[in-house]
Amino acid sequence: MFFPEDYKSLLDQHATEKAIKDAKDTFEKELSGALKLSRVTSPIFVPSGSGINDDLNGVENPVRFTVRNLNSKGMEIVQSLAKWKRMALADYNVPVGRGIYTDMNALRPDDDIDAIHSIYVDQWDWEKVMLPEDRNLDYLKSTVRAIYYAIKRTAFLLSEDYPVLEDTLPEDITFIHTEEAEKMYPELTPQEREVELARRYGAVFLIGIGYGNPPHSGRAPDYDDWSTETMDGYHGLNGDIIVWDTVRESSLELSSMGIRVDRESLLRQLEIRDCMERRELYWHKRLIAGEFPQTIGGGVGQSRLCMFLLHKAHIGEVQASVWPDAVIDDAITHGTRLL
Repeated sequence: MFFPEDYKSLLDQHATEKAIKDAKDTFEKELSGALKLSRVTSPIFVPSGSGINDDLNGVENPVRFTVRNLNSKGMEIVQSLAKWKRMALADYNVPVGRGIYTDMNALRPDDDIDAIHSIYVDQWDWEKVMLPEDRNLDYLKSTVRAIYYAIKRTAFLLSEDYPVLEDTLPEDITFIHTEEAEKMYPELTPQEREVELARRYGAVFLIGIGYGNPPHSGRAPDYDDWSTETMDGYHGLNGDIIVWDTVRESSLELSSMGIRVDRESLLRQLEIRDCMERRELYWHKRLIAGEFPQTIGGGVGQSRLCMFLLHKAHIGEVQASVWPDAVIDDAITHGTRLL
């Protein structure tokens, strides 16, 4: 079964499509205002071998193609815009305290296909210029809270227009380090810990994604800073916003974000992951040379957020993608359809 046994959508197809747009329009404005972000246009593909594309966990293969009219130059469909955004901030001369956001549409053909994963990824990618002296947990937490309250305000406004869509989020978000979570639940896997933390607190920001051997979860070495030791003895200036999904009765990650690497943390993390050869790539050379500002950034999943706010059981109810026949059949038995 791919849907909860007694699942029925709270909104019909027409209301669902309208609510998707309302949710996206509302949150986009809330996010922009909360973080002082201006909307920009972003690429759907970047040159291969430039280091601009996001390597995610380092094992996913991007979709590649050649351009005939550019002498068959190789291109890659973006997997995210984590590195492109920081380069854009430098090239656009964005001042400290301001940032950019964009609609990111990506293909990740190596991703799982299940209730919350699709090979099509859509998210609000954002990046903001910060002062180097703000590389600390307090600044990270204040930014997380701003995003969380934007989600809360969106949930409230949706519930005003669609009374069946109850806001299930707690008033505030709880911050927990991955190392602390391991001490709390040493017998559980990282994914099982996320479920228990989300069940217990309703909304958590899990700090330090990517650190450890093995790490709590994979993270590329060249955008988030997950290795810096903090004042409280833990590692990491990044993390994930995770909420309790009352429909699926499980955890749901809505956002990954963090303070970005500086020259020191980039070189340290490249060495940890044994990929020092990336120093010779175009993007990495520019960062090492000091051409990029210090930034904080991340992404908020558009379909994930809509799925959560509209109380949907499957991400295919709020985005158009490809699904196994068995999933489509199961949706029909529950009186719903996948887009």
